[in-house]
Amino acid sequence: MAEANVVLLDFWPSSYGMRVKIALAEKGISYECKQEDLEARSSLLLEMNPVHKMIPVLIHNGKPICESLNIVQYIDETWNHKPSSLLPSDPYKRSQARFWGDYIDKNVYNAVKRVWTGKGKEQEEFKKQFIQCLKTLEYELGDKPYFGGEDFGYVDVALVPFTSWFYTVETCGKLSIEKECPKLMAWAKRCMEKESVATSLPHPHQIYAFAMQYKQRHGLE
Repeated sequence: MAEANVVLLDFWPSSYGMRVKIALAEKGISYECKQEDLEARSSLLLEMNPVHKMIPVLIHNGKPICESLNIVQYIDETWNHKPSSLLPSDPYKRSQARFWGDYIDKNVYNAVKRVWTGKGKEQEEFKKQFIQCLKTLEYELGDKPYFGGEDFGYVDVALVPFTSWFYTVETCGKLSIEKECPKLMAWAKRCMEKESVATSLPHPHQIYAFAMQYKQRHGLE
C-alpha cells in the first residue's frame, strides 16, 4: 500500500522519472506509479502540471510537485527521518550538489539525444560534445566512489538514470564510453549495485528498442 497517498506520473523511458523512482526507493517509500502517454496526456497530468504538461509529477496527499530535481529535494526533505539524506547538510556542499544537478539538467539530456538522433558530420560534432560533457563530470567525480564522496547522493540520483541510454548512444554513435570515460563507467556500475538504482532503471536494450521506434516514427532513420 502506498505511503501517505503517494502517486508518481511517469513515462518509463524518461531519465527524469527514473530519478524520482530512485529517490523514493532510497527512502523506502511505497507509491502508485501511473504511466502517461505523452502523445495523449491524461486529464490528471494536465490538471497536476498545467504549466509544462510534462512528467514526472509526484502527487503527495493530492498536491502536485513538478520537475524531477525539485521532486528529489522534496522527497529528501519530507522523509528526512528515513535512512540517509540525499543532499548534504553542509550549506556549501549542498550548493555544490545543486550546481552539478543543474549542470546535468542543462547538458546531459540534449547531449545524449543529439548523438542517437544525429547523422553524418553533425553527429560527429555531437559525439565530441557528449564526450566532453561526460569528461567534465568525470573530472568532478575524481577518485571518489560517488559524486558527494563516500555515500550515494543527490548528484548520483541526477545523473545515473541517463546511463540507461548509454547503450543506445554507443550503438547509434559507434563510440565506446568505457574507453573515453573509464572512471565514470566504473561509477555507473557501482551505482547499479544499489537496489534502488537497479530496480528503477529499465534494461538498456528496452531503451534501445524504444529509441529505434521513436526514430522510425519521426523519420530519423
